[in-house]
Order: sequence, then structure tokens, then C-alpha cells
Amino acid sequence: MVISSSLFHYRCFLLIFHVLLGVFCSSGSSLDQCKNTSTGYTPPAMFIFGDSLADVGNNNHLNTIAKAVSYPSGIDFPGGKPTGRYTNGRTVIDIVGQELGLKKFIPPSNDPATVGEVVFHGVNYASGGAGILNKTGYLFGARINLYAQIDNFAKTRQYIIRCLGSAAASELFKNAIFNFAVGCNDYLDNYFTPIFSIPDQIFVNVDVFTDLLISEFRIQLTSLYNLDAKKIVVENIPVIGCIPTVREFSELWAPDTCSKQINNAAMLFNRKLKALIRELNSKLVGAKFVYADIYRIFSDLLHNYKAHGFEDNSSACCAKFGRFGGLSFCVPDARLCPDRSKYIFWDNAHPTDAANAVVAKRMVDGNINDMYPINIRRLVGQKKL
Repeated sequence: MVISSSLFHYRCFLLIFHVLLGVFCSSGSSLDQCKNTSTGYTPPAMFIFGDSLADVGNNNHLNTIAKAVSYPSGIDFPGGKPTGRYTNGRTVIDIVGQELGLKKFIPPSNDPATVGEVVFHGVNYASGGAGILNKTGYLFGARINLYAQIDNFAKTRQYIIRCLGSAAASELFKNAIFNFAVGCNDYLDNYFTPIFSIPDQIFVNVDVFTDLLISEFRIQLTSLYNLDAKKIVVENIPVIGCIPTVREFSELWAPDTCSKQINNAAMLFNRKLKALIRELNSKLVGAKFVYADIYRIFSDLLHNYKAHGFEDNSSACCAKFGRFGGLSFCVPDARLCPDRSKYIFWDNAHPTDAANAVVAKRMVDGNINDMYPINIRRLVGQKKL
């Protein structure tokens, strides 16, 4: 968010006036109004970073093909219109916010309306096509890389400090949840990109590439910690070798299956990521990093899909080309599945609202196998880290 000095002071004046008026009228501050009056519970602010699994509209006005601005995307979201979410309804982090008691969805940072009081409840910086590495996703066009997302949070942080004051802002950040959903594109749209990535794969093996990702991610997570982030949830890479677009190109000797090569790369990254989370928890004083095992959760969902109430675990609900609907994005003239709640995949690469709900609820309340060392609900409740 880029805000001119005069406009900033004007908005801060209006905000301060509003808060003072609220005090005189005994209506409470903006944060007080979010309290659950029966319990005194105030939902935490949430600041979101990542790729298309978390993007809620930041790519809408970018020059990129990685955007979800056409119907039927958003068909099951409140209002029934596309918002920039790469699904039929809510993202995982949308549902996590609801589970924690947030009354509104966290808005995209690129939305001009994301100013004033709304930022005190959180901002979403995620961008479709983004990765840990700046190069990742370049074939899509414009995207907001992870370093830029963290820079955007730094601007939001300064805005909040200037409006609320250092003490109140510090309290807000101390209790806020910071969530990362990133890394998929570094493999799918960088290292394993068909044809374009062949030179990289020849000269850089997957172990070396993965070490590079972890090294960069360490810098990024530490940078956010230095910007007052204390409760940080890091999602690992899901079962990306099983998404419809990868199934279309799976091993010729094992058609219609997941890609072992890509899933093995994801598992390699995830092992190193968990070690990084342990390292950061031991070194960064006053912080709690949580490792969200989305790979495990989604593997269970794919293998036991019928037990979870699904009927299809391989094909896109919104499909146009390919055996699994994996050769195109969700476009207006695509064919829709008869029951969206019965499909795990919405389009060529992203889950449905129903699948996202399964993942989100296990992130919030899952056991130590899903969320290490604690789940999000317990993280929110921790006062001393």
C-alpha cells in the first residue's frame, strides 16, 4: 500500500476522531467491537503471505494470466461473483479466520479500500504465481514475490504504528497470526517447468535447489520476525504431484497416477522445512513458529476421500481440456461438475471450498501430527511464547 503523506494524515485524523467519538459514546474501539461479548475473546489480526492458494485478489489488476477474475470462480463465495480467489468459494485461510471468530474476510493489500481501521484486523499479501525465489512464476507475467510481500507488510506495519501508537501496535502484532502458504510454484513453475527448466535440472540437482529455497526462506521468515511477527504458521508444500495439471503429464508407464518425482521433491522440501522451523524456534527469542503439515492432511484427503464425503479425488470440477481438466484454467465456457461439494479439486491446481474446509479445520484444531508443535487455536491462546 502506497499512501501519500497528506492523505495518510487525513485518514489518521478521521480514524482518531472516530475512536474518540466512540469513547465518548461508550461504543468502544474498533478492536473492542470485534470481541465476543459472551467470552471477552478478541480474534487475532491475521497477515497472510503466499501464492494462489492464499491469494484473495491481489493479482486482479496485475498484468498476468495468473488471476481468477472470471465466472464461475467465486460461484459459492458470498455474492456468487469472482473475487480473485482460485476456487469456487473460500480459501483455506478464509476458513481459518472464520474458525477463529473473524467477522470479515482478510482483504487483499492491493485493494484501494484496504486502508484505515480494516488493516487492524489483518491484510492478505499473497499473490498467484509467487514463490520463495523471485524468478518463480515469471512465465505467468506480473506477480508479487515473497520479498515484495514482506516489504508491503513493513509499510502496513508503519501505518498501524503511526495510527495506533507504538504500544497498541506492539500488542496487536504480538497477538497476530502470520501465515505462509508458499513453495509450490518454486517446483511446479520453476524447477519442473516443462522444457524451460531442462537446463536447470541438468546443472542443479533437486537437493541443491531445495537447499537454495530453504536458505532464502530462512532469510524471509527472519525478516518478518524482525518486523514484530511472533506467531508464525508455515504451511508445507501439499501433494502437488497429484493435482490435475500434473496428472495430465504423469509418468508414461503409470498413466492416471500422481507424479512420484514431484511428490518426492515436495517431501524433500518439507523435511528440510520442518528442520528450519525447529531451528527458528530455538534461535529467535519470543517467537513461536508452527509447521503445518498440509502434505499429510491432503494425502489423507486424497486417499480417504470417500470417508470425507467426496466422490472425486483426481479431476477438476471446473474443466475444459484434458483427461482430468488439468490443461486449462477455470474459464467461463468450462464444464462444471454436478456437485461441487463432492470434488476435491476446483480447477487444474486448486482445491474446492469443501476440500479447503477440511484442511482449515485441521490447521485450527489438528493434533501434533498435523500441526507441529501446536495447532492454531492453541497458538492464538498462548500469551507467553
